[in-house]
Parts: sequence; C-alpha cells; structure tokens
Amino acid sequence: MLELKDLNVHYGAIHALKGISLTVQDGELVSLIGANGAGKTTTLHTISGLLTATSGEVLLDGQDLQKAPPHTIIRMGLAHVPEGRHVFASMTVEENLRMGAYIVKEQKQIAASLERVYGHFPRLKERRRQLAGTLSGGEQQMLATGRALMTDPKIVLMDEPSMGLSPILVKEIFSIIQTLHESGITILLVEQNAKMALAVSDRAYVLETGTIAMEGPASALAADDRVRKAYLGA
Repeated sequence: MLELKDLNVHYGAIHALKGISLTVQDGELVSLIGANGAGKTTTLHTISGLLTATSGEVLLDGQDLQKAPPHTIIRMGLAHVPEGRHVFASMTVEENLRMGAYIVKEQKQIAASLERVYGHFPRLKERRRQLAGTLSGGEQQMLATGRALMTDPKIVLMDEPSMGLSPILVKEIFSIIQTLHESGITILLVEQNAKMALAVSDRAYVLETGTIAMEGPASALAADDRVRKAYLGA
C-alpha cells in the first residue's frame, strides 16, 4: 500500500533523511521507532506532503504523493494524526470530528463516519458537545485519532500518540490502537515508547540519525539485544 523508496530530505544543509526505504502493506500495523532527532516525524511529514523530499519516492497504491498537495493526499486515502494532538480547543468534540470530514460532501456519509468513530470511542460520544480544550490529554488523543478516521482512510499515520500521557492513559491509547488495527485499519506508527509500539505491531523499523538501522518482525526486534539495550531499557 505505502512505499518509500530511497527517500532523502534536507533542512537546508542538514541531511535529515538519508535514503530510507520502507513499506506498509494493507492491514498492517508498522512502527517506526528511534531516539529524538532520528527523523521519525520528518518521515511522516514527508509522506503527508508537509515536507518535500530532495529525492526519492513516496507511493500510495503506486501513486506518487510527492506530486500532490496535502489536501489531495487526504482525498487519496491517507490521514495523519499529528504529534501533540492539535485539536481545535474552542470547538466541541463533534465540531472537531466534522472538521476531519471537511472534504466529504455527502451528509449521510459524514453521519455514518461519526457513528463509526463513536463506535471506536464511546467516550467521545458522551462528550460530543463538550469543548475539546476541556478534555483530558487521553481524550484529546482519542479525538485527534477519531478526526483522522472521519474520511475512512486507507492508511493512518500516527505521530507519538503516547506523548505527555500518564502510564495508565498510555496503556489505554495503545489498547485503542490495537483495536483499530484488529478492525482492519492500516497504521504507520511513530513512537518513542518502543516497548509498547513493538508489542502491538506486525513489523517495525529502527531509525537512527536519518537512516534505517534495523527492520523486521516486531517480535524479533523486541528480542534483539541491540534494540533491548538502546530502546527498551534492558
């Protein structure tokens, strides 16, 4: 479904991504783990059209996303849950969700998407008239994720969903991610909490200073001594 081929990205003179290649197949949950500054968020921003690669390809079902503006990429079936959630604080939960469906014209389709999202996140339905800025961090993460699902995307990019959350809420968010995956949603997950990410993923890539250092089944990487020492606190 999603394929990156020899992707290079620069910030001026800084070579942020150095020829990385990765794939995400239909129905997979693939994690991209690594330390701060490794290039994880840069990778997602390049996929979703917020950054332009110096060279290489980003393909979704064979179509080159580098030639499309971000709003067209959404129409092609890609959704992005940004780092830090970025909900519209002065709008209600339901208004936030409807913003996620701004490219959808049919009201029946929007209504069906709302019910589907509320099925995944019953707490959002309970709080649908509440201002998003008054939600807890975990609830805001649910809202940001639900907003991304409003277009019924082919693949969802998730950037650091556990950031700033308590250990109890981290477990809840990863339980939700696993449930979404089991429902058939394809996910590319960027996460610093390598232990949790590997526990729910099919496959994973380890990104170090802009290059893919390791890749393979998530269970194999979780058992690898190099990964355990560098990222799992072993």
